[in-house]
Amino acid sequence: MKQFILPFAFTALLLCSCRPNAPKDAITAEMAYAGVSNYCHSAYDWSVAEGDSTIMYVEMGEPTDSTYQVVFRSYTGAFVYFYVDKASGSTRMVECVPSLNVENEAGSINLFDYLDKQNQN
Repeated sequence: MKQFILPFAFTALLLCSCRPNAPKDAITAEMAYAGVSNYCHSAYDWSVAEGDSTIMYVEMGEPTDSTYQVVFRSYTGAFVYFYVDKASGSTRMVECVPSLNVENEAGSINLFDYLDKQNQN
């Protein structure tokens, strides 16, 4: 009987030790984009962009190991960079006006507050 239990216990121990210690990302790139887009559509006046969608938009930026970057471009030429924490959804905003060489922290949001906005009505 011991000859069957020992290999089983060893195999179970080996399989358990192979799991990665870090949890999977709680936030996907799609969730980051959707939440930031919903925020931008509720916080900014998009009526000026009705005829030209190239002057105001939301797009994905460069991700890092811990964050997704989502970029909002305003019709004024300013950019707001949203840094979405992949694990928590906490989102830091940095506003940048390239023509004035100005960059400021612009606050933070919880991404989960802006997910599925369309389905809440």
